[in-house]
Amino acid sequence: MRVFIKLVLTLLSLAPMAVFAQSDKYGKPDTIYADVEKVNETTWKVSISMVNDEYVAGISIPMKLSAGTVRIVGDSAVFRGGRVEHFAFKAFRADTAIQCVTTGLLANMGPTNHTLAPGSGRLYTIFVSSFDKKPIIKLTVDTATTQPNNSLMAIADYIQRNDPPDTLPINRRKEAEIIPAFVVREPK
Repeated sequence: MRVFIKLVLTLLSLAPMAVFAQSDKYGKPDTIYADVEKVNETTWKVSISMVNDEYVAGISIPMKLSAGTVRIVGDSAVFRGGRVEHFAFKAFRADTAIQCVTTGLLANMGPTNHTLAPGSGRLYTIFVSSFDKKPIIKLTVDTATTQPNNSLMAIADYIQRNDPPDTLPINRRKEAEIIPAFVVREPK
């Protein structure tokens, strides 16, 4: 009986890992990196990069930012020189009340064939500053879910699927979802 109880407890402890595991139906799990770097006493930058092995049509990256008791804001995002510079839609929204930023990226919104090709490199950079010009000692970054239901996700381009429709019916939308790993790299 004790062995059975230990087995059940072990399985229950592994269940959350299975729920949050990365999923990628088109190859190896993709990874999004957040490289945190201090610019000066009151400003830091977070360079977002991605390693992907398939064509990507859209990306959602919501993040929680924290600097302890120092109030901060993700005040801007720079896409120039990044792998998504050519994307048709690049949205960046900072929510100062919950200290989160949400970035939404769509490669194509019309008669183009823009995608994020397989590869690796910087997508964009976020600049974070303190409200009251107080020094930021340490910036903590993590993935989050922001309103209305933005979570860390990439959308595979239709070219990977066997029957490439222009749009997927709602009952088949999970086919295109890619849940990448999220890795924060701290300054040395």
